[in-house]
Amino acid sequence: MTLETLKPAEGSVRNNTRLGRGQGSGGGGTAKRGHKGAKSRSGYSQKRGFEGGQMPLQRRVPKFGFKNINRVEYKAINLDTIQALVDKTGVNVIDISVLYNNGLIAKTDLVKILGRGEITAAVEIKINAFSKTAVEAIEKAGGKASVDTAKVSA
Repeated sequence: MTLETLKPAEGSVRNNTRLGRGQGSGGGGTAKRGHKGAKSRSGYSQKRGFEGGQMPLQRRVPKFGFKNINRVEYKAINLDTIQALVDKTGVNVIDISVLYNNGLIAKTDLVKILGRGEITAAVEIKINAFSKTAVEAIEKAGGKASVDTAKVSA
């Protein structure tokens, strides 16, 4: 093989189709766009979801339900998680920043303590919300549950 014998791979080089250059070129007249219709015109761009005038899918499918714009989303943390945190760190006052620093919540989360599991440590918990069973279990273990609206101060 020498430089003068090099040639491109078979089928890789093709001549460009020259559109609108007369009938003899094969692409004259309509420039291979067919006759009439939006696709034959200049400036055509198909809109997203357009189905040729047929009722588009997003309008055919029925809508139902609603999203409550006033919904408050809480990150749920159960008593067994609190007990594991107390066993691991030995803290006796738990608030939003303690949970954040231990990787249990994100910075913007609101937290609700739920009653799954057991708690044996007497801890003071200052969090955004509690379930009734969680408050009962915390107070039964000798702790204190108080609602605190503070955000993470890390």
